[in-house]
Amino acid sequence: MKINITIFLIFIITFTSAFINRLQNRQPHYLKLVIPKGWPKPTRNIFAANPLTEEGFQLGRKLFYDVRLSKDGSIACASCHQQFAAFTSFDHDFSHGFNNSFTTRNAPALLNLAWMPALHWDGGINHIEVQPLAPLTAPNEMAETLENVLKKIGADANYKKLFKAAFGNSAINSQRMLKALAQFTGSIQSYNTRYDKVKRGEATFTVSEQYGYKVFKANCNACHTEPLFTDNSFRNNGLTLHPTLMDLGRMKVTGELADSLKFKVPTLRNIALTAPYMHDGRLYTLSQVVEHYRDKINNNQPTIDSLLKNKIAISNQQKVDLLSFLYTLTDEEMLHNKRYSAPAENADILPQHVH
Repeated sequence: MKINITIFLIFIITFTSAFINRLQNRQPHYLKLVIPKGWPKPTRNIFAANPLTEEGFQLGRKLFYDVRLSKDGSIACASCHQQFAAFTSFDHDFSHGFNNSFTTRNAPALLNLAWMPALHWDGGINHIEVQPLAPLTAPNEMAETLENVLKKIGADANYKKLFKAAFGNSAINSQRMLKALAQFTGSIQSYNTRYDKVKRGEATFTVSEQYGYKVFKANCNACHTEPLFTDNSFRNNGLTLHPTLMDLGRMKVTGELADSLKFKVPTLRNIALTAPYMHDGRLYTLSQVVEHYRDKINNNQPTIDSLLKNKIAISNQQKVDLLSFLYTLTDEEMLHNKRYSAPAENADILPQHVH
């Protein structure tokens, strides 16, 4: 009798444990976007209709590093947005695309996207969930169709498991794929630079960095507003029109002459790692960028930003100090955060395809 009761109890315990595990496995692990101390809240919740979960994040991470999303299986999202380069394209003015073609704008950094109401240099994309559509289908980028992408990942049994974990069942469709990518890219955050640590009282600036910070606040902060180091506006910063690309910037989206040659103000976070600079990558060093604002602004353009009409007058020493400060905006923790790195199954194939 005692043996039977013991067996019965073991059966009950085992059954109950298995049942609880099944319930737990069905429950997604919800995540919260970190809003660092002193930062404003995002103007809108990019995850309002796409609840952020660990399962969704991991699915998006795998998709981000998967070369099968491109037509010839040679390009992933991460090919043009490399973690070690603060999710930009390292040392390239334009990124390599399908069939040895090139993009027509410098790859922007993918970080702190929850605070960006509009994406791309011209603000032509207004929601993170539709952002991947442009590079996925552009003939000079990944050159694929959504139908083919879904067919390829749908043949992978592991993807079926990941989609089920993220969305409750194994159905694979474009909406879910885009939501997962948004969960990953929207979670890439940079807020642990030396600048941030100084602000939190965890570190101090050098003398040069402190003077550079004063130069920055006096001359740059109006557009590259702290703590995001962008005000997300579109401005004409006095670059001459690229003779080949003839890129008119924001005007291509709005059709308004007043937006001619206006481009989005990029974040300066991790700026030391994101060369070359400007929307077309024409400037290769931070020193050249500062020289542009000191002496090379074309202020005869009708839409030149009012703050730049008289250029920015700083001395050589102020330039040195400003550059010192800009280097404090590098986030080593983000650069080495393994949550943002390629999953093990992608790591072995991706490097040979990185452009």
